[in-house]
Amino acid sequence: MPSDSTGKTIGVALLVTIVSSILVSMAVVILRPMQEKNIELDKKRNVLLAIGKDVETKNIESEFSKITAVVVDLTKGTPSDYIAPEKYNLKNILKSPETSIVLSKEDDIAGIHVIPRYQLAYLVFKEGKLENIIIPVYGKGLWSTIYGFLALENDFNTVKGLTFYEHGETPGLGGEIENPQWKAIWPGKKIYGDENEIKIEVIKGSVDSRTVDREYKVDGISGATLTSRGVSQLIRFWASDNGFGKYFKNLKGESLSRAK
Repeated sequence: MPSDSTGKTIGVALLVTIVSSILVSMAVVILRPMQEKNIELDKKRNVLLAIGKDVETKNIESEFSKITAVVVDLTKGTPSDYIAPEKYNLKNILKSPETSIVLSKEDDIAGIHVIPRYQLAYLVFKEGKLENIIIPVYGKGLWSTIYGFLALENDFNTVKGLTFYEHGETPGLGGEIENPQWKAIWPGKKIYGDENEIKIEVIKGSVDSRTVDREYKVDGISGATLTSRGVSQLIRFWASDNGFGKYFKNLKGESLSRAK
């Protein structure tokens, strides 16, 4: 009788485990589309935040629809019709040797090894004239890959804003890259010098009024030297000719406008 009772107990436990596993798997499958939609919505929110628009969740889609997305061929610095912006998927682009680029050790200052040949950019128009451009930026911090968006004015040099939407840096230290006070330092900073060389950098310590070329320097985050350096390097990489540098140069030679 005891052994019979033990067998029943084990059987019930196994049944409960199997049923629970099935329910969990079903929940994952059912919730995945919702999770993916929320992730995409958060990216769009951060694109808007980069240009200073902090909108309610219900208004994100309508505000984002006012922005023009374009796929850029980074090797040429020109728009591409390889894939429609609304169908763009970074992970899929990186999987194919035909649509990705393996970086040399010398070029890989952001620590990402492989980059997409085709990358999204976002154009913001006001009264038919280009006002801002927003580019995705990412690179290695201390513990994680940091993902964000950098917005520039229409001189393709002056920072409009910087946001981060995904990282695994230490809360209270490297995680301070999300601190509004630190992000508020970025607007007005310059990326390129007079000879079009990249000069922007996050320094160790603070920038004061006596700092030489202070418009190219950003305060480092206290206690997070490696994360600060990571942010500095990822910005410099995506502003280089390996990133969007060629595209910026080509845009400077054009008169970009959109019908009102």
